[in-house]
Order: sequence, then structure tokens, then C-alpha cells
Amino acid sequence: MARTVPRYAHEGVLQPAVDRYVNQVLPRRDPILAEMERLAKRENIPIIGPACGRLLALAVEVSGAKRIFEMGSAIGYSALWMARAARRGAKIHYTDSDPRNIARARAFLRRAGVGSRVEMHLGDALDVLYDTPGAFDLIFIDVDKDQYPAALKLALGKLRRGGLLVADNVLWYGRAARPAKRGDAFTRGIQLFNRKIYADKNLFSVIVPLRDGVAICVKKN
Repeated sequence: MARTVPRYAHEGVLQPAVDRYVNQVLPRRDPILAEMERLAKRENIPIIGPACGRLLALAVEVSGAKRIFEMGSAIGYSALWMARAARRGAKIHYTDSDPRNIARARAFLRRAGVGSRVEMHLGDALDVLYDTPGAFDLIFIDVDKDQYPAALKLALGKLRRGGLLVADNVLWYGRAARPAKRGDAFTRGIQLFNRKIYADKNLFSVIVPLRDGVAICVKKN
């Protein structure tokens, strides 16, 4: 999610009653995830939330992804979901440009017993991905929204054949469905990203309208 966080950062695009229902029927999270959710709400830190966390974990589990790159990791909430779902020997590459976020994420991941599965990177996610050698089984995009088109181009070159590309916030609180206002680079970035994932014949893509919209794409070749 973006580092410039709107006041409605913990809201989604579903009708409020439906959104409440989706979250009410979820199993109760363990103490560490629950603590992270409270911290995110208290300090308005962007996280994907539990419903999308389960979706991301499911993508990792069913794909068998072992080499995972997360572009934009904040306090490590989504990294924890992926690390728990990944198979033995998996490695998740965490990226964030804020040293405080890294310190918090490292502490949470260690307490959860998955610290050894996560490699921490301080810096811009696009720069770190560019400098990290090898192909990935799954790449999760959750950076500033004006970076999404560039992140897509870079990620496709780093994703193996059959790999998954997952992106959060692709409905951008409903703004993606309306003409972008002048100067709204975030909405324009999301809209361009969405057009590109469906226009690319090398991708099979779907947008899931859960919370703020999650795109899941398979690289065919």
C-alpha cells in the first residue's frame, strides 16, 4: 500500500455491511497478527488486512512458491502471512525504505518463528528488485501507486514462467473506476497498471474485488 496513506486506508470498496461480514466470519488471528493489526490501526500504517492476507497466503500455498519478492512491506504483516504459508526452504524478500519499519517487522517475524525465512532489504523496492539476481515464483506489488506501471514492467522480467504476480489496491478505494482528477498520479498509475495486466497476452489476469481490490496474474511464458 502507499506510504501516503488516505484517511480511509482501512476501508475497502465493498459495501460496508458486506465488508463487515467478510471480516466477521474470518477465524480469529493469533496474538502476533492481532497485535500487528492493532498497531496498523492505531498508527494508520497500511496493511493488506486479514481477508487479503488469507488470499495472499492461499496464492503462496497453492502455487508452491518458494522464492518470493515483496515490493513494499511496511511492518511485515503480509510477509508474515506468506512466510507461514510457504514451504520449507522458502525465502521471502522484504523491502522497505523506513528503518523503523524494518526493525518492527524483524521483531514481529522473529517472534512468529519465521524470521529465518525472510531476507530484509532497506531501500526502494524497485531498486532492490532490479539488483536482486535470479527469477521469482511470486512477486507481490504494494508500493506507491504511481510506481505500479514501472513495478509491473520490472516484475515481469523477474518472474519465472508460470509464476504469480499479485498486486494490492488495484481498485484504489473506488477511484480506479472514475476519471482521475488532475494531478492524481496514484489513481492514474493504478488505472494504467490495470489496463496493462489485461492487455498483456503473456499474462492471465483477474481482479478480485476484495477489500481494496487484488490483482492476481499468471505469467504464461
